[in-house]
Formats: sequence, structure tokens, C-alpha cells
Amino acid sequence: MDHYATLGVAKNATPDEIKKAYRKLASQHHPDKGGDKTKFQEVQEAYSVLSDENKRKAYDSPSQQFHEGFGFGMNGVNINDIFGDIFRHHQNAGRHQKQVYRTRVDISLMDAYNGTNKILDLNTMNGKKIVDVKVPKGVNQGDQMRFDNVIDNGTLITEFNIMPDLRFERRNNDLYCNHSISVLDLIAGSEFPFKTISGLELKVIIKEKTQPYVSMRLPGRGMPIYNSNQYGDQYILLKPYIPDNIDNEIIDSILRNRAK
Repeated sequence: MDHYATLGVAKNATPDEIKKAYRKLASQHHPDKGGDKTKFQEVQEAYSVLSDENKRKAYDSPSQQFHEGFGFGMNGVNINDIFGDIFRHHQNAGRHQKQVYRTRVDISLMDAYNGTNKILDLNTMNGKKIVDVKVPKGVNQGDQMRFDNVIDNGTLITEFNIMPDLRFERRNNDLYCNHSISVLDLIAGSEFPFKTISGLELKVIIKEKTQPYVSMRLPGRGMPIYNSNQYGDQYILLKPYIPDNIDNEIIDSILRNRAK
């Protein structure tokens, strides 16, 4: 599969162009929106490879991939998203060398929120090995975990990569998103329903005379903070728009007030 063709970008595409193409296609093919699941998985796989500088170089130069002869794979969509490299070993008297493997595991923002398990299909020096890796709640981009007892005579180190989310942007333990709102609602005050990442439906109240581009803060509705019972916050940026149809009485009122 040609990852560049999957995303519809040139081989010399910039990281921003790749990310923009991924967001567009992921939104178009997302299964929750009635999209094609297989196509969505292909888009995820392509982005995971091309968004990583080292993996992209290895993809562009296949002869340089896994020169040590050992690699990592995952069942399902991310089989090319997991790579391995033996990076350290030591000799113990009378014992075999202990291998240390490193791999990257792609997860969604929801995986990081809820915690989950990932099944890795690994190729080790002792043959094929299937490993069940636990992803803890609140894991951050680039976090690493060490597993000493999942591979015979070896240690596995996983690095977690959180894929971009179509709705929320994560900043540390806080979440950010946008909400479009009429300028009239900002002036007169209003309310709107909001679904948090946990699925909880909340009612957000906008006070009258609220300024545009204000961020509404929902305390404790962000990401779980790793190894604690606390949560970050949710921020909603109010992005104003002018309605297509505005009553003439409103326009006349504004003009009268301006003339005073």
C-alpha cells in the first residue's frame, strides 16, 4: 500500500500537509460518521508512518528498514505503526544475553482517557510472541512503560503515541475545542448542550454581553491525571458568527443606540 497515495499527498509533502490531509480523510471516513472502516484504518496507518520522521525515512528507503533483522508488528490497523530495534544488551556470566526491545504503540485519545489493552504481535529472537500491553489511564504523548516479564529472556519498552482527535485538542491534561455561537446569543445570553469526552451531557450557560472568543472552563472535565484520581479541565472557545437572518427591529435598535 502506498501511504502517500492513501493520504493523497506528494512524496515531498510537508508534515503540515500530511496532517491536514489526514484530518480531512479521517473525518470523511470515520466509522462513527458512517464512513468506511477499512478506508479509515488505511488512513490511520498511513498517517502513523508518514507523521514520524524516522519511520517515514525508513518507509522511503525500505532497504534500511530493520537492518538488525528483528521487527515489531500489531494485529489490525497499526501493523506498520510499531517498529522495533535491539538497542542494548549485556552479558551475564553463565547466562544468555538479555535483549531489550523498544516499540511505539499508537492509541486514540479515548484510549488514553479510559485506559485499554493492546495486543502486540512481536517477532523476537526466540520467535513470534503475542504480548498483551496495558495502556494506563491518563498516559501522555511519548510516555514509556517497561515490561520485564512479557518476553522470554527479554525486556519490552513501549512508547505511546496518541493519534490526533477530530474533536478535542489535548494540552497536558486539559482539553480544548471550539463552539460556534451567534453574536446575538453572546449579546442576549443563551445556553447550549455539550458532551464531554466521558460522554456526559452538560448544559453550558452563556451570560448576556459575553465577549467573543472567550473560553468557557469546565473544571475536572479534561483528561485523567496519570496515577491519581484527579482530572484536567475542558475549555470551550466561543467562536462567533453573524446569523443570515436578523430581524429589522434588532438592526433598528442598534442604529438608534449608535445615534445617541
